[in-house]
Amino acid sequence: MKQFLCASALAVIAALPACAQELSPVGLWKNIDDITGKPKALIRIVEANGEVQGRIEKLFVAPGEDPHPRCSKCTGANRDKPVIGMVFMSGLRKDGRDYTGGEIIDPDDGKVYRSKLTVVDGGKKLNVRGYIGMPMFGRSQIWVRQE
Repeated sequence: MKQFLCASALAVIAALPACAQELSPVGLWKNIDDITGKPKALIRIVEANGEVQGRIEKLFVAPGEDPHPRCSKCTGANRDKPVIGMVFMSGLRKDGRDYTGGEIIDPDDGKVYRSKLTVVDGGKKLNVRGYIGMPMFGRSQIWVRQE
């Protein structure tokens, strides 16, 4: 019995890194518009020096829309930059089970919001919240892991 308990404990400990990795937001995500329910883009999230950032890799545009839009309403370094390839989410750091303290830009209107990420559904989905002031004053989208 003692050997069984030791073996079980070792199996659980060995599985912990896989579980922790699964709950990371790092990877490729499809964001789903919270208003239309349709996919908008593929976003690659990477981590460097303890911070996560997101870059737009592909846009799902409707027929007749510009397939390579520029962020004409953005300010600063992103002004008139191509939306595809733009780092639009940055500065997020792990805070318990969430990632907080960063910013997210809405390329449609150029506005910058504070942001919060929460990996949900066993790592298959990402709850992305953009807000002004406090998280309760904002909007959320659910993104779906692609890889």
